[in-house]
Amino acid sequence: MPLPTSPVIRRVRLGAELRQLRRREALTLEQVCDRLGWASTSKLSRIELGQSRPDLADVLDLLDVYQVPVPLRDQLIVIARDAATSRGWWKALGEMGERQRTYAELEAGAARIVEYQPAVVPGLLQTPAYARLRLAPAVALDPEHDVDAEVRARAVRQEVLRRADPPRYTALLAEAACDPEEIPVEVWREQARHLVALTALPNVTLRLLPRGAAALGGLHPLTPYSCYAFPDPADPRTVMLETLTTDVRLATAADVDRYERITEALLNAALPAEETVTVLARSVGD
Repeated sequence: MPLPTSPVIRRVRLGAELRQLRRREALTLEQVCDRLGWASTSKLSRIELGQSRPDLADVLDLLDVYQVPVPLRDQLIVIARDAATSRGWWKALGEMGERQRTYAELEAGAARIVEYQPAVVPGLLQTPAYARLRLAPAVALDPEHDVDAEVRARAVRQEVLRRADPPRYTALLAEAACDPEEIPVEVWREQARHLVALTALPNVTLRLLPRGAAALGGLHPLTPYSCYAFPDPADPRTVMLETLTTDVRLATAADVDRYERITEALLNAALPAEETVTVLARSVGD
């Protein structure tokens, strides 16, 4: 069952709301923890930073300390329940690694997703064969890396594009991401045909950035990133930067605004959606 909200984003929003309430009451972390009998401030700090799945009883205790009135109290309880969700959808993520789980939570609650990829096809669009090819090098860095589990996890994530209320999804692909010379012919043919088929979905748009396109003075961002917006405008817009070993989440308005301006410049430089489909089809002789 798809989630109407993103748990990871609800945790961030809940933490920010609770931090604001604490500061409104002019209370320190230590003072709040003393009143509640919590052993250290680390628990409250993690809740305020959106780094832990909150226990509803703890949130209710905090709302009591801050003397939060109705209806704000009721609103924050709903957000806390979303942040701590354990619905059936969550069980489907059981074998996902922590990095894919974070992306899956963001995707599940998003109303709009824009991804930029300079070198590979994004995970939401990968075929199993392509995903396995791209994930295989990770074993060299971590011999315990389970490629098959990661491929299955991608398949679970991809269901979000076909659900009843899917996010509007746009992929900005640098030309290098669609270079069949780096991929076995049969793997690329299957992947390219899959990309073309996905564009038949009304919520999916692909845009190709040719080499030398005039965006950002002819330069493209070197780091893959994803932008997320959510149905509730009070939930923070978010950008995820993907690196080799970890991901960086940006949620301040200044950071997100900057990446949205970058995205707009890339979209203006990219091929139209129809021409992108033509190029992809031509790459496999269709």
